[in-house]
Amino acid sequence: MTVERNLPLIRIAADADGSKFVDLDVPPGAWIGLLAVIVAMLAIDLYRHREAHAPTAREAATESIIWVTCGLAFAVVIAITFGGDAFGEYISGYLIEKSLSVDNVFVWSMLFTTLSIPVKYQHRVLFWGIFGALALRAIFIVLGSALIARFWWLLLVFGVFLVYTGAKIIRHRADEGEEEATRGLGLLRKIMPVTDDLDGQKFITRLGGKRAATPLLAALFVVEITDIIFAVDSVPAILAVSNEPFLVFASNAFAILGLRAMYFLLANAKERFHYLSHALGGILIFVGLKMAISHWYHMNTYVSLAIIVTMLIAAIVFSQRHANRVDALARDLAD
Repeated sequence: MTVERNLPLIRIAADADGSKFVDLDVPPGAWIGLLAVIVAMLAIDLYRHREAHAPTAREAATESIIWVTCGLAFAVVIAITFGGDAFGEYISGYLIEKSLSVDNVFVWSMLFTTLSIPVKYQHRVLFWGIFGALALRAIFIVLGSALIARFWWLLLVFGVFLVYTGAKIIRHRADEGEEEATRGLGLLRKIMPVTDDLDGQKFITRLGGKRAATPLLAALFVVEITDIIFAVDSVPAILAVSNEPFLVFASNAFAILGLRAMYFLLANAKERFHYLSHALGGILIFVGLKMAISHWYHMNTYVSLAIIVTMLIAAIVFSQRHANRVDALARDLAD
């Protein structure tokens, strides 16, 4: 009996139509193990980038592959430990967060350009920004899961909100990020003085004998504010494919951990992802509708996963075709 109590249990919550989201009895050791892995990965990343430098494209690509491999390796652990249904929900959440995170990358690029942050210092800002993002996501996930468990009608509210957000994302503004940067800087200046000059990698410096924020702290402050905005979108989106806090947090964490490498790989390639915003908006509209009707009808996890993957692949294919046409037109004009 003692052994049975210590084993992770899997329950599939049932409704009148049959299957629902997986409901895991996650032992404390699993949470401790997950947090230990996250802290170890952050420590390794911080040590590797202890000296400020501008990452090369090859370095960013290699690190991106490593981070994605870690996320997929944890998916295998989920499958072995908790089964195929939990695996499907984790992968769905991971793909949603990863795809929505590409939007973060382009906004960060706009922010760093607006604030004139040198490339060699951007990793430091993003490291601590993502560290804060993990803590914020954990709070959002716990609150969101608890609220949905207590008030099922919030599924409708979140669902409608995601549909609305998806429609907004499809109509992307070219200057997105500038407004957040301006508001964030204005708020920080109300709290403490902000210098115009960098002081190496320092976040705090001295200005007239008083402590003042450097542009790096200003950038970090704005990154955290924008992440709160993105979390309001992405956390409900993942809760549409899984209600299990362990799976939702793990998928969020592993997707977010690779954002720095993704940023340095894709920040200057926005024009080559012309249809990405359409796919991201479509995904949010899809998961919003799925969430809105989930109290009465639960779509199979792997069907949802297939729809999400199809949208992303279509966006990549059509974006590449669009980029090729633009390149061909540019060559013709040059000739």
